[in-house]
Amino acid sequence: MYLDKSIRELHELLKKGEITSDDLVREAISKSHEVSDKYNAFVTILDDVKETEVTNELLSGIPFGVKDNYSTKDVLSTGSSNTLSNYVPFFTASVVQNLFDKGAVMVNKTALDEFGMGGTGTTCHTGAVLNPWSKKRMCAGSSAGSACAVAAGVYPYALGSDTGDSIRKPAAYCGIVGYKPTYGMLSRYGLFPFASSLDHCGVLTRSVEDAAIVVDAMKGQDRNDMTSWDSSKINLEKALTGNVDNIKLFYIKELVDLNNYPHATDELKKHLENFEKTLDIAKKLGIKVDAVSIDNDLLNALPAVYVILSCAEATSNMSNLTGIIFGPRGNSKQITEMMMEHRTKGFSPLIKRRFVIGSYILQKENQERYFKNAQRVRRLIVDKIKELFKEYDGLILPVSSGPAKLFEQADDVIDENTNVLEEHLQIANFGGFPSITIPNGFVNNLPVGVNITGNCYDDEKVLNIAYALEAQMPYKNQIAKEVE
Repeated sequence: MYLDKSIRELHELLKKGEITSDDLVREAISKSHEVSDKYNAFVTILDDVKETEVTNELLSGIPFGVKDNYSTKDVLSTGSSNTLSNYVPFFTASVVQNLFDKGAVMVNKTALDEFGMGGTGTTCHTGAVLNPWSKKRMCAGSSAGSACAVAAGVYPYALGSDTGDSIRKPAAYCGIVGYKPTYGMLSRYGLFPFASSLDHCGVLTRSVEDAAIVVDAMKGQDRNDMTSWDSSKINLEKALTGNVDNIKLFYIKELVDLNNYPHATDELKKHLENFEKTLDIAKKLGIKVDAVSIDNDLLNALPAVYVILSCAEATSNMSNLTGIIFGPRGNSKQITEMMMEHRTKGFSPLIKRRFVIGSYILQKENQERYFKNAQRVRRLIVDKIKELFKEYDGLILPVSSGPAKLFEQADDVIDENTNVLEEHLQIANFGGFPSITIPNGFVNNLPVGVNITGNCYDDEKVLNIAYALEAQMPYKNQIAKEVE
């Protein structure tokens, strides 16, 4: 078995002729079926996919997975929604094509919360994705299938998308690495749009180095995406030196102060203790770490601002899902009734609620009170973080309030303040900041993660900080083992 190895290790074995691309592809397909049966991680498994030529490109001949909200030519691409249950695109998303051009081999399409609009991995049209550390627990979402597959050792990396935390929280829950680059480094052409001003492409891997290798291969300015920019002078892999001299990080004091959580669970207490240990590691590396206070009104506004903006943008973006152009058609002969049947029967209750909220927000009489005010608060939040980035190289915080949640506890709120602890990763989407989650320990035998977020275009610095921390902890390249 080889696919528990890193990309570089696999490349060296391929170049030496000790294994072939076909060996890896067959192993990945076999593991895909095994993981599908155990954890329900996939929408489509490509049993007939062929090996590719092994070249000097690090990704050549190596299998990977693609979240099913990326368009893939001639391959079913559903967004995990019944409204696209038979949709086969005629083009491939730019970032996926970039990987194909490097010789990478797509072996499956991974399940997600419907159209990326969820944080549990339970609203996929193929059913809930189970966590490979514990079938009783969720993977978080929306990139649940990709996180599950990478953690289970199906392949060294899979693509995800991140609108609020959809790469980085599943990475933490599954004990792997999740990286969302600066907005526009990766083209969104061919990614099903959820909330266009917040959507980011990205990757899930088992090491920081692998994340750097994959994004180096994915990035590039794309004339099909006007928000993409020239990142040719950025080389993420070469920037991984581990040298963190003169690096300064801050964390938000209010979010890690146990006194703010009067009903804290043992899991939350242990998680925050673990974060303190990670800060000690950073300090031993020579990183200066400071506690910073941010206005509670701003922090508490995070979840509401995200809901308002994302629902409004989603409602607009997905108005083309009518069943007329693509997707299963309704049975009525009247176009309006056909569309109504398609959307009523096709969307899950969660999606319908989000569209109702978005439609209400976008009504002319409500725009000033909700949509425009949310935009203003978003700007206040981003300006505050950018102000701090003038002094600090990054923000470091624990991911969520503990390890993966039990399915029956999906909606539980420990304390009012934990809403912000659960949702703070949205800051990076509001500002388009580069942000990476790495595993930093275990709570009750379940993995937890820490997140580093930096200023726009500082991706090399952010990944190098994560790389230095990762090297001091024993969680690199770990494969999930069921513990309960």
